Amino acid sequence: MIGAEAQTRTISGSLYDGELKEAVPYAAVQLLKDNADSTYVTGVTTDEKGQFALVAPANGRYLVRASYVGYKTIVQNVTVSNNQNVKIGTLEFVSDSHTLKEVTVTATPPKVVVKNDTFQYNAAAYRVPEGSTLEALVKKLPGAEVSDDGTIKINGKQVKKILIDGKEFMTGDTKTAMKNLPTSIVNTVKAYDQQSDLSRVTGIDDGEEQTVLDFGVKKGMNKGLFSNIDLGIGTHGRYAERGMAAYFNDKFRMMMFGNANNVNDMGFGGGPRGGFGAMRQGLNATKMLGLNLNYNNGKTLQWDGSIRWNHSDGDQRTKVSTENFVATQGSYGASLSQTYTRSNSWDGRFRLEWTPDSNWDVMFRPNITLTKSDGNTVSTSASYNEDPYDYTSSPLDEEEIAKLDEKGLMVNTQRTTNITYGDATKLNGMLQINRKLGHGGRNITARVDAGYDDEDSKTFSTQDLQFFQLANALGDDSTYRAYRFNTMPTKSWNYALQATYSEPIAFRTYLQFSYQWKYAFTKSDRATYDFSELPAGTFAGITPAYRSWNNYLSLLPNQIDNYFDQDLSRYSEYKNYTQNIQLMLRMNRTKWRLNVGAMLQPQHSSYMQDYLGIHVDTTRNVVNWSPTFDFRYKFNNRSNLRINYRGTASQPSMSQLLDITDNTDPQNVSVGNPGLKPSFTNNFRFFYNTFRQKYYQSLMTFVNFSTTRNGIGNSVYYNSVTGARTVKPVNVNGNWNANAALMFNTSLDSAGVWNINTFTTGSYNRYASYLQLKNMEAMEKNITNSSTIGERLSASYRNNWLEVELDGSANYTHTKNNLQAANNLNTWQFAYGANVNVTLPWNMSISTDLHEQSRRGYSDASLNTNELLWNAQISQSMLRGNALTLSVQFYDILHQQSNLTRSISAMSRTDTEYNSINSYIMFHASYRLNLFGGKQARDKMRQERDRRFGTMGPPPGGRGDRPMGPPPGGGHGGPMGGFGGF
Repeated sequence: MIGAEAQTRTISGSLYDGELKEAVPYAAVQLLKDNADSTYVTGVTTDEKGQFALVAPANGRYLVRASYVGYKTIVQNVTVSNNQNVKIGTLEFVSDSHTLKEVTVTATPPKVVVKNDTFQYNAAAYRVPEGSTLEALVKKLPGAEVSDDGTIKINGKQVKKILIDGKEFMTGDTKTAMKNLPTSIVNTVKAYDQQSDLSRVTGIDDGEEQTVLDFGVKKGMNKGLFSNIDLGIGTHGRYAERGMAAYFNDKFRMMMFGNANNVNDMGFGGGPRGGFGAMRQGLNATKMLGLNLNYNNGKTLQWDGSIRWNHSDGDQRTKVSTENFVATQGSYGASLSQTYTRSNSWDGRFRLEWTPDSNWDVMFRPNITLTKSDGNTVSTSASYNEDPYDYTSSPLDEEEIAKLDEKGLMVNTQRTTNITYGDATKLNGMLQINRKLGHGGRNITARVDAGYDDEDSKTFSTQDLQFFQLANALGDDSTYRAYRFNTMPTKSWNYALQATYSEPIAFRTYLQFSYQWKYAFTKSDRATYDFSELPAGTFAGITPAYRSWNNYLSLLPNQIDNYFDQDLSRYSEYKNYTQNIQLMLRMNRTKWRLNVGAMLQPQHSSYMQDYLGIHVDTTRNVVNWSPTFDFRYKFNNRSNLRINYRGTASQPSMSQLLDITDNTDPQNVSVGNPGLKPSFTNNFRFFYNTFRQKYYQSLMTFVNFSTTRNGIGNSVYYNSVTGARTVKPVNVNGNWNANAALMFNTSLDSAGVWNINTFTTGSYNRYASYLQLKNMEAMEKNITNSSTIGERLSASYRNNWLEVELDGSANYTHTKNNLQAANNLNTWQFAYGANVNVTLPWNMSISTDLHEQSRRGYSDASLNTNELLWNAQISQSMLRGNALTLSVQFYDILHQQSNLTRSISAMSRTDTEYNSINSYIMFHASYRLNLFGGKQARDKMRQERDRRFGTMGPPPGGRGDRPMGPPPGGGHGGPMGGFGGF
């Protein structure tokens, strides 16, 4: 219960809807002095069970006032005497028959509540355009980050799992819920670390957790049938269709999904809303069908399963500019490529848990994945010994290449084509059996894991190289070509047996011992057919297409078997035997928890390979160890501190250890290193969060630090004449990184109408490698330092019909390389603007955002842009309960958005620009069908919607079927325009 800390003069009670026969969570409860002015003392919100607790500062007479839109305000007289706690029991809400025009809103629930280690967000507090999916909502949450590939981070930790009402949803897949579930069905969003399967059944916290997002479905929707269909068609051939249907009852839940779009799977409101990132990387069309099932009889059996089909078609054109940190002299590159891809995949997952009694728990998790994928690429690239953009804006143009060659800047040009195909079948399963031996925490657990992987791939490639400086030195036209066809079937399997025993050794103190034996086997057989001796232009004029290698092979003058190259072909087998021996001390107290221990890992590996005419058969025995420390302290239910450390040892791969030189690609030669040592990484994390009820203030901060001893990096020899690189893995020290963040969210008034949010981030990365500046010379250490500072700030105002948010972001990145100090990189990205949401009396809503984005510091001057981005949506709801919504969305009205990303590593800086359609208009029709519970419940919800969407339109947070939510607020991030994915 909120505010349940033990202290005197506590006034507690609960709120209840007598008509719906259910508790009322997140209602506003205020404590006022019983005087002429009804002076405000303090306020809270009810928890999930409708309970509340208020602390009176002194004895005396008070008023307890409870309010929630759609209900009549409750005022209760309370007298506190003798410093005693007061229980006022259950207060029953009565429906308010007046329209919203006649309702006075006295307070609104908070945007975020922190309880223990759980961040709980009220979904209605984050207003998103009508028809948005969960992705738009999550991007507005304080502390949340969603990257281009759909990776979600909350407070710096990656979200591994999505839950719906606490139940697993599409395990292992976070995108399906984010892209398909409408925000209209969600009441709350919880972010927390979920315990492992072993911790949950033993009751002993083992520190092995996954960060999850748990979406709570609105009250009344957990029984019955509901569906949502959204059909969209737009200009420039854009379309976006989405549908879902769900059936819930007390024991069983079924959810079905379908999705087809060619807007890069970015629904309206799905991007960073004016920020950077989430770029449309090409033109992509996707289709998806999914089914998720959950069953729980509430006693002994629960199971859930999901099956998902995905199809994608990609059309990606990329323009890339690179700077390689590989020598004291310059090394630059530019490329232009066109890639087409397609894939089909099936993914099935199942979880069964059987608890025949309080002592036994059996869990079974099987899954299967089937994937087929195709790709074809045509690319042109070139290397230079100075930055070509200092001389031309088109460094790949033939005329410009000739001019650059005259200046002595050209190193090489390369033209390649690739056709790829992949087919994979993966099977995995886990069986865990736990037995409790008494009630003191003594447990024994047996677990079996197994997996099988069968993959097949085929690749046809052509590579034509021209070396300018080599040709100038030799006085001829020096060229190289490689035309090859590869087939590579790969099979692998693994299994592991594990036993865990937990022994209580003192009060809430446990000693846990675990032993695992694991075997893994991988076999790969690559056959290479080399046509490089054929005349130049043999395959010219053929347009690559999916699986079209027969078009090339039909031009061969001889049978394909005559071109089999034994040396370039490779057969390998890898066997690994691992023992994991872990001893942990676990102490669980009311205020704090401590997990400390270590793992010992003896490992035996054997590797056999036939490659480049060399037969290798080698074994390796190593012993790794890794310590663990995890400490959590709870100051109270709203303030928590966590400090953890983990050391991890990592072995080099057997292929890295083999003393073989692979020069099949003369531009990228690899050399093995039998002297490699294991690396050891230290990971440290500090995390603190707190929440202040009076002004709905939440604060979160974290610091992460990682350093690696004997890191496995690369030594690189760069040939400035040919542009070729020879890479050898080596042990290198000096790699470390740190990042930190501070998030603060607060209301400026007790009613939560004015809100401010700030999210400050900083990071520093130190990358270490070795360079060999000239052949046969000693290696020189190469250090690349990259630091980034970012700030996102937003302020908002919200009432029943209007929300206005002003926001801005600034990000600065500095990169320094010790061997190329003259080319230090400094880039800025900053943006600022506003978002406006207006609800009109006739069930119409208007949403718009306008943001200015700027970039500075890019080597290609055309990328240093100012972009004024304007997006808008107009929607009209109609029919009974506003079941039908028609909307029109305008993306990038001013036609100014581009798509650019930058990445930094130990060896290079890379700027990439993608093709996309950013500016278009989309027309949507969305229909909701809701059949909740019995007739009485449905009538109640219809009456509630009639009140909410009466003469004044929906209240703040007016989405879906829940009464008014918490105050406005901008979420954490960047210029939050509300319409992202542009």
